[in-house]
Amino acid sequence: MIRILPYAQTKPEEVFARVEPQVDVTAIVQDIIAAVRKEGDKALLEYTQRFDRAQLQTIEVTAQELEEAVTSVDPAFLQILQRAADNIRNFHKHQIRSSFLVNDTCGVVMGQKVIPMDRVGIYVPGGTAAYPSTVLMDSIPAKLAGCPEIVMVTPPGRDGKVAPAILAAAKIAGIDRIFKVGGAQAVAALAYGTESVPRVDKIVGPGNAFVAEAKRQVFGKVAIDMIAGPSEILIVADAAANPRFVAADLLSQAEHDKLASAVLVTDSMELAQAVQGELEVQLARLERKEIARASIDNNGKIIVADTLDAAIDIANAIAPEHLELCVDNPFDYLDKIRHAGSVFMGKYCPEALGDYLAGPNHTLPTSGTARFSSPLSVDDFVKKTQYTYFTPEAMKQVARDVDAFARTEGLTAHARSAMIRLEEEE
Repeated sequence: MIRILPYAQTKPEEVFARVEPQVDVTAIVQDIIAAVRKEGDKALLEYTQRFDRAQLQTIEVTAQELEEAVTSVDPAFLQILQRAADNIRNFHKHQIRSSFLVNDTCGVVMGQKVIPMDRVGIYVPGGTAAYPSTVLMDSIPAKLAGCPEIVMVTPPGRDGKVAPAILAAAKIAGIDRIFKVGGAQAVAALAYGTESVPRVDKIVGPGNAFVAEAKRQVFGKVAIDMIAGPSEILIVADAAANPRFVAADLLSQAEHDKLASAVLVTDSMELAQAVQGELEVQLARLERKEIARASIDNNGKIIVADTLDAAIDIANAIAPEHLELCVDNPFDYLDKIRHAGSVFMGKYCPEALGDYLAGPNHTLPTSGTARFSSPLSVDDFVKKTQYTYFTPEAMKQVARDVDAFARTEGLTAHARSAMIRLEEEE
């Protein structure tokens, strides 16, 4: 049963404790990456047979496989996928940045170019579960950024095929190439390239502990979006909140993983107790009740604060991945939220809406990293290059300033490179 913690009577370390995965896979991942770098496709095929129990002849999804998968998907679900893609595209198009040029000083031109990355890699979990939502969320911003090539990797099922829903989403999103490989070996292939899988500039997308560790180890060779931890939800709810809604929303994250974290912060002990009871009722009906039970019992908590303002302070201190403001007049509190991956406003906006259909991205900072990082966006798929131009006359005006600055730092060659241009003028 979920714990109820009166905030004023509970030690801070218990209120703000986070689950940390205990399994260290560093050495295993190092070996996998080394094997992929040395043996390329051969290693990918061997690891796919060992870990996914799939014996493949070729790694890349063919055009025929893609079309067959799309035609096998329920047309009604295809329409839902298209609607979700439209919503994601409509939200993210507002993130597109423009290059700029500054020319407000005579003889001086400065600017910044916004340039899409040449090739990006999308990791999509697969095998026993299919996440077409991840395909859309991670690839559509890259398309809007203008990336010329998007490569997707995803583990196959034991039949050697990728789930049709994933391929349908890839088709709708316009992904260029798809490979049937997952795990740390897929991350290694994207980072270093193999005979079949091209090397990319950035890898994005969630995965298990092996995928997260592989992303950590290849960072620097390629860019990554983030190291994703267990899924999190924090709900701030007032006394008038519906306990059935709140319990359902907590369980929507608890069913992800035994390490997932579901937290309620409220100013009402009555609501806390009602949600505690409702969780037990709803848990018994869940298909994934064993996973959700472990999450709720081990990592879940209900924190009872004195006021809603205090509840907001607690939420900011935790900096959750998903934050629901399950309160009346949620916009009154929005400006007070400083640390959260994505905020869901009001009592009819469950986090699940954001996972699939609303439009804002669902690839979010976890483990408190919302204090300094952001949801996946178009910005993740571009880089910026700046440029500067000075006419001879403009350079003459500042050369002695550059000289003085450089000499202060003891860099006389820097100083000389400025002053030599004055000599040319003389």
